[in-house]
Amino acid sequence: MQNKQTGIVTRFAPSPTGYLHIGGARTALFNWLFARGQGGQFLLRIEDTDRARSTEDAVEKILEGLQWLGLDWDGEPVSQHARAARHRAVVDELVAAGAAFRCYCTPDEVTALRETAFAEGRALRSPWRDRPDSDAPADAPHVVRFRAPDSDVVIADAVQGDVRWKAKEFDDLVLLRTDGAPTYNLAVVADDHDMGVTHIIRGDDHLTNAARQSQIYDALGWDRPVFAHIPLIHGPDGKKLSKRHGALGVEAYRDMGYLPAGLRNYLLRLGWSKGDQEYFSDAEAKAAFSLDGLNKAPARLDFDKMGSVNATALRESDDTVLTDALLARLEAAGTLEIDAGTARERLLAGMGVLKTRAKTLAELEEQTYFLTRRSPFAIEGKAAKPLDDDALARLGRLHAALAALADWSEENLAAALKSFAEAEAVGFGKIGQPLRAALTGGAPAPDLSAVMLFLGRTESLDRIHQQAAAG
Repeated sequence: MQNKQTGIVTRFAPSPTGYLHIGGARTALFNWLFARGQGGQFLLRIEDTDRARSTEDAVEKILEGLQWLGLDWDGEPVSQHARAARHRAVVDELVAAGAAFRCYCTPDEVTALRETAFAEGRALRSPWRDRPDSDAPADAPHVVRFRAPDSDVVIADAVQGDVRWKAKEFDDLVLLRTDGAPTYNLAVVADDHDMGVTHIIRGDDHLTNAARQSQIYDALGWDRPVFAHIPLIHGPDGKKLSKRHGALGVEAYRDMGYLPAGLRNYLLRLGWSKGDQEYFSDAEAKAAFSLDGLNKAPARLDFDKMGSVNATALRESDDTVLTDALLARLEAAGTLEIDAGTARERLLAGMGVLKTRAKTLAELEEQTYFLTRRSPFAIEGKAAKPLDDDALARLGRLHAALAALADWSEENLAAALKSFAEAEAVGFGKIGQPLRAALTGGAPAPDLSAVMLFLGRTESLDRIHQQAAAG
């Protein structure tokens, strides 16, 4: 599976033991932007070696989450579990080179060795690193361990700078378990090398893993990739992000009404900066993203900021695309009260205005409800208060005045309402409140002339007539 491509190659390597959480989504985004901006490849690997916890359902959720976010990958996703034979072959190379050895210690012996090492302030060293296999009983169970080097380990990290560990901090790492299953750090090195990965951008909880993996790269004579370890996302209280902070899967943010472009832009600025620019098109983000813009300080999840960024995404969205997204949401929830064709026509007419009044698709659904509700509808509660007998009679006269309009334009409608109020010798509130109740049921909406334009002549006049006749 050796990747023969040249240039930048990044990867996202989630474990399929749950949903694609927001931290993983940010990691995927940064790798995607860096590869796409450099004309390179963005690869996907499913680290499914934990067979007890890995599920196909989790894999599907991860793929769906990436697709919804708009993060496309090159080639087919790689299954780490399927490459176990290759991992074992790499271990054989390390054993042949003297960089790894078979350890025949029993579990009890390992426990005793670890306790001694801890008491002496060092990591575990196996006595089998200096003993021949012939000393072991025939067919004795064993693991294969990496021979930890006696020199300090240093990695040059693109975010953290040079990071150094003392040699005594590293034990003789298990590479193959007694059942022949490869361990994480060995599998990652083999896969990243074979996939041609040049840059690894991931959370700084993997920093010690990078030290381990660098030792394996060096022992095999392989070039190390460029490491870039980004601080984890924290909650608003400054503590490590958890479910109590809202560390949900990306599908939860989708269901709450965030747009892919909105979430991408929010995550982009959650640990990366470029001057004072707050919002980026995809093309701008790909061109601007670089490793030197990554921050060392942890970013904090801020739902107010997320909503503000998503509001910009709504405003920047094409009206047709946004209308289709909203219709799909309504149909999926079973809350579309009228036929989709009529709803689409009305939503398209009003989307340019209504999308500026919401932060999420959920709020946009509320703002546009008057366009998609079925009429006639009952008006109750506070919304019905302005509909006294005088108001209902006035609505009847207003219906006649509006029906006489030859040109159903926003300007003409606004002028007609003003003229009607003057003719009735009442303040505009006496006209506006009953009319809003008749048209929207009291729901929030823009100017009444715009409301009638979005609803269209027939529906507007029908709603006014229905309420006037109710008196």
